[in-house]
Amino acid sequence: MEQFSANMFWLALVATAAATVLYWGYAFGARLAVRRLATDGPTLTMTTWERLPASVGRAATAVAWLAIALLGAAMVARWRATDHAPWSNMWEYTVAFAWGVSFAYAVFERWYGQRTLGSLALPVALGLMVTAAVFFPSEIRPLVPALQNQPLLTAHVAMMVLAYSALSVSFGSAVMYLIQGEGNRFARLPRAALLDEIGYRSVMVGFPLLALGIALGAYWANEAWGRYWGWDPKETSALVTWLIYAGYLHMRGLRRWQGTRSAVLLVIGFAAVLFTFFAVNLWVSGLHSYSGV
Repeated sequence: MEQFSANMFWLALVATAAATVLYWGYAFGARLAVRRLATDGPTLTMTTWERLPASVGRAATAVAWLAIALLGAAMVARWRATDHAPWSNMWEYTVAFAWGVSFAYAVFERWYGQRTLGSLALPVALGLMVTAAVFFPSEIRPLVPALQNQPLLTAHVAMMVLAYSALSVSFGSAVMYLIQGEGNRFARLPRAALLDEIGYRSVMVGFPLLALGIALGAYWANEAWGRYWGWDPKETSALVTWLIYAGYLHMRGLRRWQGTRSAVLLVIGFAAVLFTFFAVNLWVSGLHSYSGV
């Protein structure tokens, strides 16, 4: 099963790369079209740059769902091979995060019908998969004692992955909002107001999941180390991330912050997510420093 999982992972990486190219083509690509103009005299032709056809977007969606299925199969096979949830080291955790980003985006695409956003969401998933393949060992190793509580390992880390995945959609929508601008610069991109709404809705999904993940982590900390909270770097960084998104919701709800200021805050929030996910695990020593790298 371990080899099958690895094979599915590589197929999923290729499919995600293909979906990324297709989404980029759909969002920003153009083709040279030649049109004949009907006149009473000689036939005239005119060349124009036109957006790629809608079939490119549909193909991107189909390949993205294929990548989700392949990566899901890789995770299931990994679970069977290790007999525990496949997010116990940095390789597994990063792969699970990549799957979550792809799935969260696909759900929001279906919800809002906006394929253009895939040009920013899918590269995040692809970057995570490439990072896992290049930097993190995939060998199956025994779990350290702190990770041997199977129910809490499954629940706590799953909540954090789902939260981060939903928040990645807010990041993509915020970046595209900053590209589009309040004046709706580009006709082919979603309207600024819709991008602002997608960012808000994705935070409304990710924020409570993040709160639940932190609470489950505190409960697990008491089981493993005899205290609910110890200001470990990972705990502190996760709390700061939660506070950033809490500030976003507060400013949006009470101060009516929308538009550029909200988009910038969402970008900062996702930067905090990536810092919590990578920097604290890899470079800051603490009780969570058992990443398997």
